[in-house]
Amino acid sequence: MSDALKHECGIALVRLLKPLEFYKEKYGTAFYGIQKMYLMMEKQHNRGQDGAGFASIKMDVEPGERYISRVRSNHAQPIQDVFKQINDRINEEMTAHPEYADDMSELKANIPYIGELFLGHVRYGTFGKNSIESVHPFLRQSNWMHRNLILAGNFNMTNVKELFENLVELGQHPKEMADTVTVMEKIGHFLDKEVMQLYQDCKAEGYSKREASPVIADRLDIAKILARSAKNLDGGYAMAGLLGHGDAFVFRDPAGIRPAYFYQDDEVVVVASERPVIQTVFNVPFESVQEIEPGNALIIKKSGKVSMNQILEPTVKKACSFERIYFSRGSDAEIYQERKNLGKFILPAVLESIDSDTDNTVFSYIPNTAETSFYGLVEAAQDFLNQRKKNFILENKDTLTVDSLEKLLSVKIRTEKVAIKDAKLRTFITEDSSRDDLVAHVYDVTYGVIKPTDNLVIIDDSIVRGTTLKMSIIKMMDRLNPKRIVIVSSAPQIRFPDCYGIDMAKLEGLVAFRAALELLKERNLYHIVDEVYAKCKAQEDYHDNDVVNYVTAIYEPFAPQEISDKIAEMLSSPEIKAEVKIIFQTVEDLHVACPKNLGDWYFTGDYPTPGGNRVVNRAFMNFYEGKDARAY
Repeated sequence: MSDALKHECGIALVRLLKPLEFYKEKYGTAFYGIQKMYLMMEKQHNRGQDGAGFASIKMDVEPGERYISRVRSNHAQPIQDVFKQINDRINEEMTAHPEYADDMSELKANIPYIGELFLGHVRYGTFGKNSIESVHPFLRQSNWMHRNLILAGNFNMTNVKELFENLVELGQHPKEMADTVTVMEKIGHFLDKEVMQLYQDCKAEGYSKREASPVIADRLDIAKILARSAKNLDGGYAMAGLLGHGDAFVFRDPAGIRPAYFYQDDEVVVVASERPVIQTVFNVPFESVQEIEPGNALIIKKSGKVSMNQILEPTVKKACSFERIYFSRGSDAEIYQERKNLGKFILPAVLESIDSDTDNTVFSYIPNTAETSFYGLVEAAQDFLNQRKKNFILENKDTLTVDSLEKLLSVKIRTEKVAIKDAKLRTFITEDSSRDDLVAHVYDVTYGVIKPTDNLVIIDDSIVRGTTLKMSIIKMMDRLNPKRIVIVSSAPQIRFPDCYGIDMAKLEGLVAFRAALELLKERNLYHIVDEVYAKCKAQEDYHDNDVVNYVTAIYEPFAPQEISDKIAEMLSSPEIKAEVKIIFQTVEDLHVACPKNLGDWYFTGDYPTPGGNRVVNRAFMNFYEGKDARAY
């Protein structure tokens, strides 16, 4: 999307099911797992570039030998930095001990990061935090092997304060009120309880303390621990955890908000946030990669046994539609077709905006992530043009000449690459005036392809804040001197904040919300704002299950096109010579295009968890009270 929008995170998990000798013999390297982890993290760098982390576990090591390794980075290129640290350390040891190369037992015992179980994470910083302490995976340490917990995830909880207070009630003293810490400590609490109960059972059965350890590892019921831990979680999540002795799990929220996919054969079990990552890295077909179902956990025991366990009762599936519109890589077969459909379905509205004059219209896209939707839009436009040609031929078949037919067939849909991203903004510019000037020069334009009689249609993934459109894109497009500029969003109007991982926390930052406020003022309906605030305020102490999203009333007096027209007016400026129009996808067509990802709360206000309604009301109250604060 043309607006900068940080989002999501990516997880990668690899469990090797064979001894290291197997991978050395078949693939020529005992570092097979590390190499695959690098590729899986690099293939998901689109999901987070502020930080990266890697953890590994060696199984069945002797007491006193290090069995957990972890490295994290918040450098400018964190994935490369993580694996540079890993490679430097490995090379240092291998140079000093070349004899390890063919001795797998010595290699495993003495080389860090090598092992059977790996977890990786890429992230964008939330709440402006990007210290190394905020980078996943997180580690909860213990001298009891099974009580060591490594956790990483793609998640955001709406009820962090409640979770924090739950831990305090349990007698804990959490080091900070962050969702990752609170979730890890909650799982850790029930893990501790389960281990201690199993130890008491072993003791009663006559096992010595040392003999009890492997029995506890074997009997640990990960599904039971997760079910007790997840009781009060409210949010979107796909979280992955490793236990020190070698058990692992990946757990997905009941509404399926955050994505998780897995692949299993007799050599490996693999999990990633995106399907094509697994397809590419392990060279497996589409149908071999399965989705972890909502409310379920993929559990991999130390023994290698893999099971899918329902942890929480699934709710109505509301997988994030932004995954399909923008976040996930478009190399997924389903996502590619869905993005094309987003472009295809919006053509009727585009034709209406240009009076069906495709002869005098140039189609383009911005930014590069909108390219697939652009293909769908252009293919639909070509079908429209072909139908027009066919109708003309049928109506004039008796008078057509070779020249007139050739002239007719030569007419094509005109497409050009008119906007080219030139530079990434530097965050050291903090003054508003300087930043605005930089934003105005983010894109360069291609001169000489637009005529003064032309409409210029530009498709974007979505329009969030509208800042880049106003400060850069529309001004740059106007320099080409078109008659009309039509900005097309393949997503519907973003009207409500997200609270499940996307950086859209403040209502006043959304251009659709600002447009609705302007319309309320113009039509003497601003009393609705006061009424919504009063209703939100009255619910402040309600339990989440009882809270209603009253912010929807802000939009109810207006048809979607009225808000779109107001956005176009707000994003234009007096010096713009061309007529500016803005078109948004409909929610109905979004659902047809992306039938498996029906999460649309940022468009409709229909939040998939009770905490979402509390968050949107809190966001509105923050706006009304002039508080520059996040709602969760």
